[in-house]
Amino acid sequence: MPQDVPTRSDYVAWRTATTRWRDDDAYGHLNNATYYELFDTAVNAYLYEATGVDVRALPQIGVVAETSCRYFREIGFPEPIEMGLVVDKVGWSSIVYRIGLFQGASDEAAAEGRFVHVYVDNSNGAGERPVTPMPDVVREAVVPLLRPEG
Repeated sequence: MPQDVPTRSDYVAWRTATTRWRDDDAYGHLNNATYYELFDTAVNAYLYEATGVDVRALPQIGVVAETSCRYFREIGFPEPIEMGLVVDKVGWSSIVYRIGLFQGASDEAAAEGRFVHVYVDNSNGAGERPVTPMPDVVREAVVPLLRPEG
């Protein structure tokens, strides 16, 4: 079944990551685990920069409740990877992100990740169920990333 391949215009915020030799697997393309590291980096680096605070020290912290990846073409060392970020939904205690990975001049994503943060009380440890809304500073930082309509 064909998949719609996201394009650069589907994302709002951008960050570039340098690939490393060790990021490739034995077949010469980006290791699957590295895609997830890039998703985590795109989201959390954005949060650090946009909020101006250490998000790990907030009274409520975002823990990853769900991740997935759709692969469209191979990417790997040595070219940098551009990571596009957009938010599909901001809930009471959760945020749904999409992260597009691009390498080279192509307008089409090489991969797209789905990344869901659920906010929990930081004093109870990261294993707790959501019990409080996300911090206002986080909500204010992610609302501008909401998916553009159309």
